[in-house]
Amino acid sequence: MAIRIDGKAISAEIRAELKEKTEAFAAARGYRPGLAVIIVGEDPASQVYVRNKKRACEEVGFYSRGYELPASTSQKELLALIDTLNADPAIHGILVQLPLPKHLDESEVLLRIDPKKDVDAFHPYNVGKIMIGDYRFLPCTPAGVMALLERTGIEIAGKKCVVVGRSNIVGKPMAMLLLHANGTVTVCHSRTKELSSVTREADILVVAIGRADFITADMVKPGAVVIDVGMNRRADGKLTGDVDFASVEPIASAITPVPGGVGPMTITMLLQNTLTAASV
Repeated sequence: MAIRIDGKAISAEIRAELKEKTEAFAAARGYRPGLAVIIVGEDPASQVYVRNKKRACEEVGFYSRGYELPASTSQKELLALIDTLNADPAIHGILVQLPLPKHLDESEVLLRIDPKKDVDAFHPYNVGKIMIGDYRFLPCTPAGVMALLERTGIEIAGKKCVVVGRSNIVGKPMAMLLLHANGTVTVCHSRTKELSSVTREADILVVAIGRADFITADMVKPGAVVIDVGMNRRADGKLTGDVDFASVEPIASAITPVPGGVGPMTITMLLQNTLTAASV
């Protein structure tokens, strides 16, 4: 039976460390790391995420501000707010909650954030820094996966790593981080032929495709480490990942559950990025 990688416990451990670092930072500098979160519209899931981020800031002792803008907010108004926050010395990290309403240009919004305050690491400048391995910030979910592997004592160097999914938010940066850690990396996607033959080669399998219970036991190498980034809701309302946990757990050596695996790490890595931004 696989080791269950406990994202809640590891996240709590890291947050306790961040709280200590924040108190030391505040004592030395006379101010606290500041995070601004912008949400446009009334997407329920986004509102939950924003509330969780506010609570997380309070937990570790950050200064935080939330901006809840109406769905009718114009591109000009949103960009003007970002410009104000870029110039605000009390704010070290700026996060615009995605997705945005369809009338807003997401690319232009992300480009407007000062790369030094881009704690989501979505700005092309920071994406490029990740590519060459000379980065200040890492995208929060891939960074969370790397922290889970590190703190569970899972060696990456020399391992065959397969990432299923090629999104800009998870799949692509995940592949780069595994490559920087000396893994041998293959990226799979919707056009990959004979997907199961590729996934069965993986010593470390990271799945981020947004399809409930898609990866089954016959697609996993016995003894593999399986990291499930997916978060889906079944018809009965229960959360499930992209991996069929019940069938895969008995053959994996380690696996993340959903919920309670990668999910808790994402906001924790956002906090880490914000402290890093403030420490420059």
